[in-house]
Amino acid sequence: MELMRDGGFRRIPVLDEGSLVGILSERDLRMAMNSPVVVHERTQDDFLLDSVRVGSCMTTEVITVTPEDTLLHAARLLKHYKIGGLPVLDQGNLVGILTESDLLAYLVECLETGALL
Repeated sequence: MELMRDGGFRRIPVLDEGSLVGILSERDLRMAMNSPVVVHERTQDDFLLDSVRVGSCMTTEVITVTPEDTLLHAARLLKHYKIGGLPVLDQGNLVGILTESDLLAYLVECLETGALL
């Protein structure tokens, strides 16, 4: 949670000896915590954050793309699976994460430069 907050991102790829084995999102962390509608003490949150391991709450069935995939393909995956980011794998190696924000920034750039007119 600290890595996400300090780095300003909403998901962290989880690697085991260089191989992608999962992804941990803000949503995964929220689900690992008690329900936000249930009143509980801050110490309970602290206990959970200190004791629950990444492997027990990460998403293990990760949807990925490659650098050769089209943006249209990636956007369709994000829409279909209702996810906010896709790890980018090149021959099994993690080389980046493509996010909704990346696609939106690209759309804005294209609209501002007239590339989509």
